[in-house]
Amino acid sequence: MLPKVLEEAVYGVYATTALHLADKHGVFGLLATQGAPTDKIAAELGLDEETLDRLLLLLDSFGVIERDERGAYRLPAEMVPFLDPRSARSVGGFLNHVMNSTLARLPQLDGYLTAGKSAVDAALPAPFDVMYRTPKLTEEFLAAMWELTYDVSRELVPRCGLDGVGHLVDIGGASGPFCVAALEATPGLRATVFELPEVGPYVADTVEKYGLQGRLDFAAGDFHRDEFPPTECVAFGYILSGWTDETGLELLRKAHRACADGGRVLIMDRLFDDDRRGPLPTAVMNLSMHVEAKGRHRTAAEYTGLLESAGFTDCQVHRSTQDKQLVIGFKR
Repeated sequence: MLPKVLEEAVYGVYATTALHLADKHGVFGLLATQGAPTDKIAAELGLDEETLDRLLLLLDSFGVIERDERGAYRLPAEMVPFLDPRSARSVGGFLNHVMNSTLARLPQLDGYLTAGKSAVDAALPAPFDVMYRTPKLTEEFLAAMWELTYDVSRELVPRCGLDGVGHLVDIGGASGPFCVAALEATPGLRATVFELPEVGPYVADTVEKYGLQGRLDFAAGDFHRDEFPPTECVAFGYILSGWTDETGLELLRKAHRACADGGRVLIMDRLFDDDRRGPLPTAVMNLSMHVEAKGRHRTAAEYTGLLESAGFTDCQVHRSTQDKQLVIGFKR
């Protein structure tokens, strides 16, 4: 018998696959509202009963779902916010991105270990050329970013000090999840998503869906090549962790130039503990950044150092109850 931690690590790839398939085929949506045995689930969703039974047995063994004495499966209450596709905290979009994008790139790690990342990546397309290669991939990536960002943004916005701020620019802001959370909580605020041109139609959809005409707009640009729109507040959500310290410092210097005097920059990202021994989601995504991008996750002190090097002062760190944290720097 393997130690429990090792057992879960070895067999985790099967659990991830089962989670993704159960989400994709509506199993979690059904179990979030009712308990049901395998045959009823299969009949209602049009699924093969034998294959479904094996998936459900695995998910039950991992503790993701539970089965009562009559053989009916259901989602435990603590799992519903994360597995019900109707929930703002659903991980379904992220699972879809992992299965359809990340897993295909993980074999690159073998080459990185023996030849180094630079040598292997020289023959590969740039990260966002892959993520935005087709409309389907773009949509899947943006859906994953929304699920990872919107709910925790609603928790972080009150810590951002946006009362009295007239305008913010979200750099690489995807389809606008942070902007929507900020605008919902801050009357009088306007926001701009600064993103690659391919993202423009998705921001337009967000404006329409949330009724943000006149408050949320889109500016097409490449944050590596272009200066940022002038603003009182520059936001980076899950951006700087995708790039090296040198690139991150360059982006923060652009943010300093874009900010009005008295303005601020918001870095919202996963943070390592000071001793870099966790938390686990940060360590996982730190490895993911190695194959999907060019960056790494950092400690709060490392981000503060980058901010100060770019000219920001009076840096603050604010923690959420989720994986995404907030570091603020001010332009005095």
